Amino acid sequence: MAERTALLERVPGLTPPPRSLTGLVRGLVRTARPRQWVKNVLVVAAPAAAGRLFSLHALGRLAIVFALFTACAAAVYLINDARDAAADRAHPVKRHRPVAAGQVPVPVAYAVGGTLAALAPALAALLCPPAVCALLTAYIGMQLAYCVSLKHVLVVDLVVVTIGFLMRAMVGGLALDIPLSRWFLITTGFGALFMVSAKRYSEAVQLAGNAGATRALLTEYTTGYLRFVWQLAAGVSVLGYCLWALERGSVPSTGALPWRQLSMVAFTFAVLRYAVFADRGTAGEPEDVVLHDRTLAVIGLVWLAMYGLAVANW
Repeated sequence: MAERTALLERVPGLTPPPRSLTGLVRGLVRTARPRQWVKNVLVVAAPAAAGRLFSLHALGRLAIVFALFTACAAAVYLINDARDAAADRAHPVKRHRPVAAGQVPVPVAYAVGGTLAALAPALAALLCPPAVCALLTAYIGMQLAYCVSLKHVLVVDLVVVTIGFLMRAMVGGLALDIPLSRWFLITTGFGALFMVSAKRYSEAVQLAGNAGATRALLTEYTTGYLRFVWQLAAGVSVLGYCLWALERGSVPSTGALPWRQLSMVAFTFAVLRYAVFADRGTAGEPEDVVLHDRTLAVIGLVWLAMYGLAVANW
């Protein structure tokens, strides 16, 4: 049996069966990328900006939306890994993913992913406003199109992933019927593009000379172009945030300090700190940078406190 398993692991497209149901379940959970669920915290961005976060109704609705968006993202990850199993085996890190390693059979990944993709919008239609169901359906359709073909189209792949982040930030506002301001959309959209292009830049740097083995499109980008994109996106996101902060600069504030304007400093420092990792080519996993860099975490907490004080007008 061990010899048969080893043989299957060496043959592209073939994987050994899972050893147990427990191993299969663990593999499915790992494929759902629990570490990346932190991205879905963006669903609270619009309610927090509008000062409508702290109520039982809002928290309950946002918890439902968070779970539904996580299910949608998990569905996409499962289907994506099933499609990319052969390519992932050529990647020094991705070859350890459960589907590529054979812990989760490809048909099982497709089946579970398809079930989640159908179930999440259906539950949204029952539990949330129609706009949430429409957005989740559009997200799944766009991401599946990305898995099939769009990730092979130059520049479009960056746009699709960026829009995925923007949808996360929008869905919280749609769930609570909160109008989305232009500055919120600009800052969030270009901030997402900054992180996405920095991730691609890091992948291109780390896989120099072997980029096409795992992501063929990386061979069509140059590191200079990707650097230009993340620098441009970082600048626009900071500019958009500063324009939001200064929009009411001439209006007298009843707070103890002008927190709205002061938060520009923390936001800019956070972008500059993240840019350090982007410039080094070590921003390939944004969630690792955000969760493991203590300095960035402290800056983020300071910004969050200032932003909260500005929204509360303290």
